[in-house]
Amino acid sequence: MTTVYRADTVGSLLRPDYLVRARAQFESGEMAPAHYKETEDRAVDQVIAMQEGAGMDVVTDGELRRHTFIDQLLEAVVGLTPDPEGSQSDHIPVPFYDESGSEQSVFTIPISVTDKVRRARMMTVEEYAYARARAHRPIKVTLPSPLMLFLAWSPGRSRDAYADPFELFADGLTLMREEAQELARMGCPYIQVDAPDFGQLIDPAQQTVWAAAGIPFERVMAEGADMLNEVASVPGVTFGLHICKGNYDSHWISAGGYESIASELFPRLKNYDRILLEYENERSGSFEPLKQLPDDKVVVLGLVSSKFDELESPEDLIARIDEAARFYPRDQLALSTQCGFASAGPGNAISEDAEEKKLRLIAEVANRVWG
Repeated sequence: MTTVYRADTVGSLLRPDYLVRARAQFESGEMAPAHYKETEDRAVDQVIAMQEGAGMDVVTDGELRRHTFIDQLLEAVVGLTPDPEGSQSDHIPVPFYDESGSEQSVFTIPISVTDKVRRARMMTVEEYAYARARAHRPIKVTLPSPLMLFLAWSPGRSRDAYADPFELFADGLTLMREEAQELARMGCPYIQVDAPDFGQLIDPAQQTVWAAAGIPFERVMAEGADMLNEVASVPGVTFGLHICKGNYDSHWISAGGYESIASELFPRLKNYDRILLEYENERSGSFEPLKQLPDDKVVVLGLVSSKFDELESPEDLIARIDEAARFYPRDQLALSTQCGFASAGPGNAISEDAEEKKLRLIAEVANRVWG
């Protein structure tokens, strides 16, 4: 088994206010590229030092050079075209709910796949090369699931390029595997694939919506799961898979346990070393689906919320780890937040002070439980 990182991080961190302002100035042409890159570097230095000071076993650059966690698929490729102004969207809608379960927003992107998707540039090389020169702890780099291209799939506009959406996902797989291969060549020790697509499909209503767009649940759990596994076929790297249930502005997409996907998905994840799962509240369901995982994984329990300031109790976290250990061996468990702090845009409704306290809490509890 590969190195067991007990105090893990999912990836994204809050963007400092000065970086948010600098990006706006850069995008409006008010800030020169060189000055903006210096500002990005300063922010990355800051978050790496914060994570190391908190005692994390793994650090990231906070995804601060991205606007969203899926930039590699939406900003670094050709083959995508803005939808005609005023046209009705036929993209799969992504609903977001607040803690009471009330729908707050429905997300779609006004961009469609209209040609074969091809790489325009690598996204993660700068991220890793810079972070490697700054960090004293192992670095994790995150990649999106190739099926996240569902966001740009338009049944009305995309079929001239792809008769079948799974052909589009296969091209996404090629792009993500190439990113992973280059990261491996550069010596990156840990790559995480983020899969809110599979987390979204925990919701039966979302399964119906996807099927209506030509992406049936059964094919996602078979062909799609095999593509997801293939991203992690690059040797010499620890691969993690984060199954996300939605994380934007402290809102979520899907509720329920992993039972509906575990029996089909989990046995197919042969190339992954670590499985990161959201378990921060009762909405996440029980730990029983962990029994469906192969016995050679590390399960990273996302018990700490990245959505709100309230700090969890160490004793409560240890009790939940004890509960999870009834279904999967304790020495193959680890701890993290349930998701990143800023998967997109401004981030969650949480302060930078609370963010750091939560990372310190993770490191403290991991040390108490596993030494």
